[in-house]
Amino acid sequence: MQSTRGTMPEKKRCPWANTPEMVAYHDNEWGRPHHDDRALFEFLVLEGAQAGLSWATILHKRERYRALFDGFDPARVARFTPARIERMLRDPGIVRNRAKVESAVSNARAFLRVQREFGSFDRYLRQFAPREKKRPRTHAQIPATSAQAEALSKDLRARGFRFVGPTICYAFMQAVGIVDDHLVSCSATKRASR
Repeated sequence: MQSTRGTMPEKKRCPWANTPEMVAYHDNEWGRPHHDDRALFEFLVLEGAQAGLSWATILHKRERYRALFDGFDPARVARFTPARIERMLRDPGIVRNRAKVESAVSNARAFLRVQREFGSFDRYLRQFAPREKKRPRTHAQIPATSAQAEALSKDLRARGFRFVGPTICYAFMQAVGIVDDHLVSCSATKRASR
């Protein structure tokens, strides 16, 4: 008989974390509070790129995005020229959708304006955090959007952002820890902050 002493029980995770890449993302990033503006810009660009695709597809392409988008430095991305965008659109390492790539550049400019107005994008973003939200028990209880995501979407659009519909904004809020949608049964601890 083999001893089980010293073995760790298998972590319980949200059911969507079903590949090594998704498990690493789930365990190390998703739902954790992100306050660094560069990280917030990265998630905003990637969530926009994901529209209509799976998150697994975007995670698989993430490193190439980081290389082509200069580490998601919004000041650098804001200066991308039409010629650079054309080169990027030929790279199979990213989603080659013109509207999505061009919106990332125009969103970088809008992002910089928000930083100037509020001191940081993080400070701006936190005003849209829900006061309280219970963690869901089942995947079916996770909404596609919320009143806060709709308000964020409306405000971002008014500020010139694109690819920031309510569903994209809610996924963004989940990713950066504004809402914590880890299932109650998930071993992830409550990490959302306001």
